[in-house]
Amino acid sequence: MVKRAVWRKCIFDPVLFAREFLETEPHPGQIRWLKNSIKSENALHTGNRWGKSLVQAIKILHRCIFKIRKLKYNTALKYEAVNASITQDQANIVFDKATRLIKGKKGIELLIKDIKFTPFPHIIFGNGSVFWARSTQRRGEYLLGHDFDYFNFDEVAFEPHPDYVVNQVIQMRLADRAGILDYTSTPKGKNWFYRKCQNLMKNPETGYVQKGDSRENPFISGEYLQRKLKNLSSQKIAQNISGEFVDDPDQVILEKYISFATSASTGLSSPIQGHRYCHGWDLARKRTFTVGITLDITNKPYQVVAFERFQREWKDVFVAIRRRKNEYGGEVLIDSTGLGDVVLSELQDIKAQGFNFGERGGKAKSELIANLQQAHALCNIAYPYIDQKEENGDIWTLQDELRNFYWDSNQDCDAVMALALALWLVRGNISQPIVLSPKVDKI
Repeated sequence: MVKRAVWRKCIFDPVLFAREFLETEPHPGQIRWLKNSIKSENALHTGNRWGKSLVQAIKILHRCIFKIRKLKYNTALKYEAVNASITQDQANIVFDKATRLIKGKKGIELLIKDIKFTPFPHIIFGNGSVFWARSTQRRGEYLLGHDFDYFNFDEVAFEPHPDYVVNQVIQMRLADRAGILDYTSTPKGKNWFYRKCQNLMKNPETGYVQKGDSRENPFISGEYLQRKLKNLSSQKIAQNISGEFVDDPDQVILEKYISFATSASTGLSSPIQGHRYCHGWDLARKRTFTVGITLDITNKPYQVVAFERFQREWKDVFVAIRRRKNEYGGEVLIDSTGLGDVVLSELQDIKAQGFNFGERGGKAKSELIANLQQAHALCNIAYPYIDQKEENGDIWTLQDELRNFYWDSNQDCDAVMALALALWLVRGNISQPIVLSPKVDKI
């Protein structure tokens, strides 16, 4: 009778459920998460070894066993929960934690009908609930065709296409029964996950956000943590131990400069008499895009006033470049890497200049990027929010491309390079040069 009474209380208390039936004691941070992460969307950003995999395994088992959802959907026969992540191996971590919590617990084992590992790992409960471990690879392709009551997106900060996967795939998988969506991850710079947490904090009626410091977990080695605190930089400690969002040191353009440039924009505009302009064009290579950016350089910050991004035949590219030059006037700088004299010869009528990324032993591209970085650091550039819907349904934005632009990973950042080319034309006008951290670019 005692157990039955406790069992009833567990329906509304996942912490009690963990103690009494899973025989595990959550630490204080995990208790806060289990009690408070009950909104439509919940985000947990923690340091390494805080215990987010364990707490999510507890939460998933609790929700599957008691079919936790809004009362009006309790008539639905099925109940499905999923832990999904960037790879199947990563998704399996929470799944493995759940299976270990079940093992040896007679009261829980009796509620499990089967545990299968093909075609994807899943636990089938006696009440009809199913818990899946799935990958979000290929923009969430393996999630299509399913619907869920609960979804945990694990290590979302490392997902390469979070906006598409969340808004085009996951949200629609939860729509049938108004399912709950959790985001759990160690931070990785101030990327999409950071902005999602910021938005959720502004809407507490539908969102809950919690930070987790590794030092909250009493079950990890204090000696190990002290060693890490001595050896890691303050930035790495803040991110990997404290679970805080900090600027990624390898990101070329920091979030604060992107925010300033966007807020300082006056928007795209037609030519204004008496204003001075210049143009940067990055040309397509195979599956990349041709991008043209025009700057109004009359005053600082220089304003991006015209923008094109497309994949077309060369003749159409030349038409677009000429049209922009004729409309705005000003100097034109083109990425001539690998094309060289052919492109410049075709556009000699508008006196286009060429920039070869491979010149000076590969240093030319590094100098171009350093100039782009410095223009941002001095708040000398402004651009509006620019987005495009691509053929696969993904949403591309200039701001996201800038956020994902790294010194050692920049081969597909066509718009950023077009902006860098345009800024190269006015590099002599940048005053108050500042010293930036030296970086090495890989060609």
